Amino acid sequence: MTSSRKLLVAAGCLGIGAAAIALGRPVKERPAASVLAAGPRVSVASRWRTNVDTIRRGELLTAALERAGVAPSEAAEALRAASALDPRKVRAGTPITARVDPDSGTAEIVLHLAIDRAIRLTRSATSWIEKEETLPWSTDTVVVGGVVTSTLTGAIAGGAGAFPQRQRTELAYALADILEYRVDLSRDLQKGDSIRVLVERQTAPNGLVRPGTIIAARLTVDGKPVETLRFNQGTRVSYFDGEGKAMRAAFLRAPLAFRRISSVFGLRRHPILGTVRRHQGMDYAAARGTPVRALGNGRVIFAGWRGGYGKTIEIRHANGFVTRYGHLDAISIRTGAAVSIAQTIGKVGSTGLSTAPHLHFEVLVGGVHRDPRVALRNVTGEPLAASQREAFASLKQRVFAMLDGAAGHDGPARLGGD
Repeated sequence: MTSSRKLLVAAGCLGIGAAAIALGRPVKERPAASVLAAGPRVSVASRWRTNVDTIRRGELLTAALERAGVAPSEAAEALRAASALDPRKVRAGTPITARVDPDSGTAEIVLHLAIDRAIRLTRSATSWIEKEETLPWSTDTVVVGGVVTSTLTGAIAGGAGAFPQRQRTELAYALADILEYRVDLSRDLQKGDSIRVLVERQTAPNGLVRPGTIIAARLTVDGKPVETLRFNQGTRVSYFDGEGKAMRAAFLRAPLAFRRISSVFGLRRHPILGTVRRHQGMDYAAARGTPVRALGNGRVIFAGWRGGYGKTIEIRHANGFVTRYGHLDAISIRTGAAVSIAQTIGKVGSTGLSTAPHLHFEVLVGGVHRDPRVALRNVTGEPLAASQREAFASLKQRVFAMLDGAAGHDGPARLGGD
């Protein structure tokens, strides 16, 4: 080996040795936390998923839960813990929320049974825990109303507290139930009549509104006002007219419930029979099978076939009144039976001399036919006790001032005396 080659080998060995010495030197100590902090942060994505679905028409609740990701065994266990829920009565369209992990299963199920009510089922280590949740509605009072052009529902569309179509129909039904002892809305309501209602408006947490309690109303029929006011008598709350007489009287004004005749109480005219059979009674157009009501308390003096009347019922009431119901499709009571006001006694039909399904209705007083509207007009309810009249008058003054105001009233109205 030449001298130059020996020098190169020696230099290489010295380089390797120096590197080894350098690698072998001790490293400066640092806290473990600083080492971890210096490295990149790694985020672990949650595997929990929130699934939302609705129950389909005719579908079992368990099937809807499975579609929302809940295992069949978990769905069965959760529903067994739901004591406040009848799975068979959950309506189609009910929203379901399920919080599910693919590995560990379902942690929570929420059934939104109504806008303001939910059933929350939460899984613990050993069982399912049920919690019923109720969300509060806020309440204020508003005035709605207007002029009748075609329907009562359309007439109550105006005002500061206007309701959606469905809620207006609901309000019309409630108003009709109060007025049915004073007004035959299927016959008396005409174009140009007007309505004004002071009613509680309930607002849900999601902003949906619905009508609450009717506080007062004024229906003007043929230029004559019919007023009603809700009044707290201490032991019970009832509706009274503007003179302090109970709205509930001995007789209804019509043998068919308003909501059974028309869903929106439109102005009606029988397509074949016209409006009024003035010589004896009145005809009410209605679908076959519509329930017929007893106009008041009494006793059945006839139930059967009566010539051109077809299937007929006659009821004797107090003070010499007799009511007759003809052309029935079915009779629900027997001769001699006692009946109460608004009790279903039969169904609308077209028996006897009838050209279409309808109810022929008559009122006899002392054996003489009378126009039902005239005969029943002055039949009113019991008046308030003398001790309550002052409080009633004071409440009426305050409430009807709100009713007649242009913009309603914010906040609850008191329903009793001072």
